[in-house]
Amino acid sequence: MNQQRLDQLFDFYKEDPNDPFIIYGIATEYASDEDWDKALEYYKILLKDHEEYAGTYYHAARAFAENGQSEEAEAVYVKGLEICKKVNDQHALKELQTAYTNFQLEDDDEW
Repeated sequence: MNQQRLDQLFDFYKEDPNDPFIIYGIATEYASDEDWDKALEYYKILLKDHEEYAGTYYHAARAFAENGQSEEAEAVYVKGLEICKKVNDQHALKELQTAYTNFQLEDDDEW
């Protein structure tokens, strides 16, 4: 995690706490350090307040999965697929479909 970049993102966040790009950046910084609880804190804001920000779903689902929250991860994947179709984001849809398939295969391996 780049603390200087995170500090700068928080400065931007104070100026505009509703900018999804800034919130996404904060979550991504925490995720890069595998601080899943902090990453999820900001991904949850995006999922709640910026539902159509399609890029969130891939990373939020991964964060839930990495944090041992498989049911939440699956729900985010499913919702993300719906949103990607709704907003017609084909790139995000393909990435999310692949990630969801891999998640399901990994989840099956745990049985």
